[in-house]
Amino acid sequence: MSKVLITDKINDLAVKVVARVAEVDNLPTMEEEELCKIIDQYDAILVRSQTKITSKIIEAGKNLKIIGRAGVGVDNIDVEAATQKGIIVVNSPDGNTHAAAEHTIAMMMAMSRNIPAADLSVKNGLWERSKFTGVEVYNKTLGIIGLGKIGSHVANVALALGMKVVVFDPYSNPEIVEKLGAKYIKHLDDFWGLCDYITIHTPKTKETTGLINVNTLNRMKKGVRIINCARGGIIDEKALFEAIENGQVAQCAIDVYEDEKNISNSPLLKLGKKAVLTPHLGASTDEAQVNVALDVANQVAEVLSGRNATSAINIPALKPQKLEAVKEYMDLAQNIAQIASQISGGAIKEVSIIVGGKLSSLDISPLEIAILKGVLSTNMVGINYVNAPVIAKQRGIDVKTSKTNDNENSIEVIINTSEKSYMVKGALLAKDIKRIIQINSYLTSIEPKKHMLLVPHINKPNMVAKVAGILGADNINISGMQVAQSFDYPDKSIMIINTDSEVQSETVEKIITIDGVDKAKYIGL
Repeated sequence: MSKVLITDKINDLAVKVVARVAEVDNLPTMEEEELCKIIDQYDAILVRSQTKITSKIIEAGKNLKIIGRAGVGVDNIDVEAATQKGIIVVNSPDGNTHAAAEHTIAMMMAMSRNIPAADLSVKNGLWERSKFTGVEVYNKTLGIIGLGKIGSHVANVALALGMKVVVFDPYSNPEIVEKLGAKYIKHLDDFWGLCDYITIHTPKTKETTGLINVNTLNRMKKGVRIINCARGGIIDEKALFEAIENGQVAQCAIDVYEDEKNISNSPLLKLGKKAVLTPHLGASTDEAQVNVALDVANQVAEVLSGRNATSAINIPALKPQKLEAVKEYMDLAQNIAQIASQISGGAIKEVSIIVGGKLSSLDISPLEIAILKGVLSTNMVGINYVNAPVIAKQRGIDVKTSKTNDNENSIEVIINTSEKSYMVKGALLAKDIKRIIQINSYLTSIEPKKHMLLVPHINKPNMVAKVAGILGADNINISGMQVAQSFDYPDKSIMIINTDSEVQSETVEKIITIDGVDKAKYIGL
């Protein structure tokens, strides 16, 4: 039975979900060295933001198949190291969307109306109305950096409050932004000076770390107010402190910090009512905690049960919305690639993928991954949907994809090696009827099965009987068979035989000794 480790404080419902398919250990947050000592016992680990899953931990996790992050951000996980090891990393991109968006709006309003300081004043028995005069958000311009699910929800609420909204997001479609009622800003340099308020909704990456710094702060409109409920480190806190002190920035509302373990060192604590500070509460609602925990727990349970995750961040091509249109072709694509790889010889230089029929109008990126998995798994162990593209790139294998106008719903895989080219083509005759319809120059129509035997031979009498005789003598049953003639060489044909069991190399060698047989090959799918 699989074993799962849950660290950090995760809702108990997650434990119950995972416990249906695995043995679960629910332990407190651990440091790297402590976790490295035990991680090899587990097939999966679930964390929140406190536990850091480093490359050292991933290297020690010899049996890890999946890492689950109960939340949106995965900056506490070395995703690249996990990908290299073929470990799926999943998060919950939707579970705390409303909680994080609502907290952003709440922080903006609390800052604008000086609510925390005013609350404290009243509780101290004072009545200082004039001291806490605020500003209205109505008719002000809110600049949103990152228009994902949270950013979009913030935009909708801000527009409902009568704010103007401008958006910078290089990955967003301008038409979607305009349809939302906001203005799309193409260049970040043009963004800063437009905003009365700026809110950040991006992950922490190399590109976004220190995005708000001395230079960008000086480009902003004087008196701007800044909100960050996304990730610490996107804002240079020292630079922000100085900008507020000199009046360039009026106020800030911050929920995430550069060093949350040593928050007392943050200069923002010295800003008084000019800063509204909360302890990373963006996802801290009862509803969000349940949602993210259940989302990630269900994905871990699915993967450990042999099914797909719905929010694997390191295999984006297998996201549900992309997979849905081509999912019935995934097995066929992998089967075609496995056959092509097993009949090929020499070092693989290039994998060419050609699709036709309705596939020519679809996003086939999931099929590309399935094909790479099929190609590489022939000669390598541990190949999966996560690491197949990475390993192909490391091995210098070029991948080319093209589409034809043929009506046939087909997938063609051509493997170009240091020796020659090898081609296999398949199609779905109906929704779930898989067929291999061409192998090199042979036109075929046979179902891809777990055990297949390819026997190229010269066209002459008794060839089928001789091959069948050897298989029968070695107690190997034939469950299906087709003989196809080469369209390039009319005197040559190929037997494609489905068998009920593996054809051992000794049996293949016997078949090769038949006069007229050329390079018989067992194919295992």
